[in-house]
Amino acid sequence: MRAARLIKMVLLLQSRPSMTAAELARELEVSERTVTRDAQALSEAGVPVYADRGRIGGYRLVGGYRTRLTGLARGEAEALFLSGVPGALREMGLEDAASAARLKVSAALLPSLRDASRTAAQRFHLDAPNWFSEPETPELLPAVADAVWDDRRVTARYRRDGGEVERELEPYGLVLKAGVWYLCARVCGQGSFRVYRIDRFTAVEAGAERFERAEDFDLPAFWGERAEQFARSILRAEVVVRLSAEGVRRLPHAVDAAAAREALGRAGEPDGDGWVTVTLLVESEEVAHDQLMALGAEAEVLAPSALRERFAAGAVRLAELYGR
Repeated sequence: MRAARLIKMVLLLQSRPSMTAAELARELEVSERTVTRDAQALSEAGVPVYADRGRIGGYRLVGGYRTRLTGLARGEAEALFLSGVPGALREMGLEDAASAARLKVSAALLPSLRDASRTAAQRFHLDAPNWFSEPETPELLPAVADAVWDDRRVTARYRRDGGEVERELEPYGLVLKAGVWYLCARVCGQGSFRVYRIDRFTAVEAGAERFERAEDFDLPAFWGERAEQFARSILRAEVVVRLSAEGVRRLPHAVDAAAAREALGRAGEPDGDGWVTVTLLVESEEVAHDQLMALGAEAEVLAPSALRERFAAGAVRLAELYGR
């Protein structure tokens, strides 16, 4: 533990002209007294750490000293490519590896480029979850992530249809979608790839055996295809809607965008009032009611009759409420 901290201290001093004891203590998450002891230990080991005394003093490396400890370990290099998603790194248990990788890269850069990480962080930040939601990190995510990185088969128990099933899986990749973590895995003995929500795992045990990844597996392409299939699979009902020009413009923002584009693409010519009639695929009449309510008076449901009657009843209640 101390050896790793000493290495980190050298890398910090190599990446900056000088640092105060308070700054080092904050970065290393130790006390200033510990920083003083570590600096003395480095000096005794031959690392030229110099302490400037006084109110604005600090620690620095002298004589153009450069450590050879800047080579990235494999885990650090992999984590570095995810450094733009700090929340995801933290949830997968990779925050320390990414921090070490960034320090090593910073120490290896020319002095004029060492503020690159800070300037980039001030210009780009990814906040994946939806508004007004506080997703919880699945307890088993770090274990699943370790198996994904190490290509190890896992035995997993998964909640499904009110019960639990056990599967032996080859975990290929993780996807973070709108604050929810998913695992893309191949089912052992079947060869088929499936998608699992991490928060539905009740147990995950990684075995000693590694699996050989299929070279043609493309995680982004696989996820894109499955996501589209899922979106289409839940659209099991049809509604017929008459839309004003404003309703046409707003429809893709109220319902599934792909379903809206498909419906509008099949629409006929506008009627005498400039309205168009479309047949729209929806998840259910219940969901369609909630979604189309957002269009207000810019949409008229024509079918099914039960949904039209529901809108009509709602309109009567609104008229009574606002007509008082």
